[in-house]
Amino acid sequence: MKKVCWPYFDPEFDSLSERIYGPTCRVCIDNESLEDCTVVKVDSLNKQGLLLEVVQVLTDMNLIISKGYISSDAGWFMDVFHVKDADGNKLADQRVINYIQQAIGTTRDPPKPKAYTTGKPLEPEPHSERTTIEMTGTDRPGLFSEISAALADLHCNVVEAHAWSHNARLACVAYISDQSTDTPIEDHHRLAAIEDRLTTVLRATTSSATAGGNCTNQQQREAKSGGGGGTMTNVERRLHQLMLSVRDFDRPLAMMEVASEEGGKASVLIESCREKGYSIVTVQCRDRPRLMFDTVCTLTDMQYVIFHASVDSHDGYAFQEYFIRHVDGCALNTEGEKERVVKCLEAAIERRVCEGVRLELSAKQRVGLLSDITRVLRENGLAVVRADVATHGGKAVNAFYVRDISGNDVDMEFVESMRREMGPIDLAVRNEKSLMPPNTADHQRPRFSISDILKSKIERFSHNFVAIK
Repeated sequence: MKKVCWPYFDPEFDSLSERIYGPTCRVCIDNESLEDCTVVKVDSLNKQGLLLEVVQVLTDMNLIISKGYISSDAGWFMDVFHVKDADGNKLADQRVINYIQQAIGTTRDPPKPKAYTTGKPLEPEPHSERTTIEMTGTDRPGLFSEISAALADLHCNVVEAHAWSHNARLACVAYISDQSTDTPIEDHHRLAAIEDRLTTVLRATTSSATAGGNCTNQQQREAKSGGGGGTMTNVERRLHQLMLSVRDFDRPLAMMEVASEEGGKASVLIESCREKGYSIVTVQCRDRPRLMFDTVCTLTDMQYVIFHASVDSHDGYAFQEYFIRHVDGCALNTEGEKERVVKCLEAAIERRVCEGVRLELSAKQRVGLLSDITRVLRENGLAVVRADVATHGGKAVNAFYVRDISGNDVDMEFVESMRREMGPIDLAVRNEKSLMPPNTADHQRPRFSISDILKSKIERFSHNFVAIK
């Protein structure tokens, strides 16, 4: 009698490395060694992108990484992070500590993502119950307002949206639902109509804007629909990718002339370490939250492996050093490749940073609210250069970074027109700190400031915030 025999595999073979070397990932959180920060230590079997995953977990909880040491040679990943909460304190909430250990330490069944703010967990809106729209194109004043108006005309409710504008390009990720049912839009014909309408809006660019943005093919001006989403850092990583796809690292000529007159730009240098076969990427710039995520995300998405790294921040400045190779094992050998990496890292650092004015508005959510807000901003000569729109418990929470199209101060009438046209809203205005160091020659130039205008008219002022209720 013939038999069919299969080779025998020990069922414990898959866990052999764990039994020899211990768990595949060990996370140690030390709250005692340092007085001003919490130390997070991670030891793990290495894989491409692991550093980004760890940094993303910390960034998801709005933690500040003040220092970091990373090494991942010989197939083993070891790193140390000095972290603080959003208020600059050590981690005191045990739930946050437990979540870090669970999120980083669990490799086979990762925990359900949660959002944290200063140590308090917040349940995010379920993106899986919405339809995702991704948009890229050449930016122009009022474009985000036109997108919002088009979605309102198409009977789409914008539940959440995030938009970045940089170097005359725009990238936007929006989560929408059907206006009447508040459910995902699944009809393919309707989705196609939405894509066509939004693509038409994105293509309606003047010849001067097209030339300035160097946006020449159809793929650079398009809207795509899709399924669910993820955490905020997942959205931000996608925005980085979308911006990269429209080559926002190519600065338009007009902007290059302005940039040459201003100081404080990020410094990115690339050197060779021939003995070890690495390329050494050095980044120096003003420090800010989520900076390490932006640089690690960019290098990872450009298919570079980070073998060693050190990051440090002091007196408002950040210093980062990465020892990298391409995934094919080669260092950066050509000047063209080095120049591309330098430009892409500079763009990644600049994308989320907006000098000028941040408007924060909250109101009861209703269909068309975003369209109304952005229309009033546009009619008052304000261009949205970055937007974060969310819905929490029936209330719309909108944050816009705006600049004056003509470069002039903003008339207070725009605030009053908002209140008259949209009914009761909560409005807060604040100036974002400039990226330029205080000793640059340009620091005395007058800057656009809404809060200076509001100070003279509204007595209620505290902590560089003006609130209108």
